[in-house]
Amino acid sequence: MSTDADRSTNEMEKINVRVPKALLAQIDEAWEKRGYTSKSEFIRDALRDAVTPSVTLSEEALGHLAESREQRERGDTMSHDELLDQLDSDD
Repeated sequence: MSTDADRSTNEMEKINVRVPKALLAQIDEAWEKRGYTSKSEFIRDALRDAVTPSVTLSEEALGHLAESREQRERGDTMSHDELLDQLDSDD
């Protein structure tokens, strides 16, 4: 899961950061549970997420998601097997 190295130079700089004890306890609890090999790797990934622009869905995509949610809530869904059966019967 490591994404540690800077892809362009493979060099890293060391920084010192002070965090509240409660936050450090949460970090210590989370990094191994999430499959990171070290606390530093976990923190680097969190920092990377903080500086990477978030993905924004288009209005059209948001509309499709809302429609899908409504269909699911109404029960207008079918299982994978039902869909395959329906597709097979159309041939």
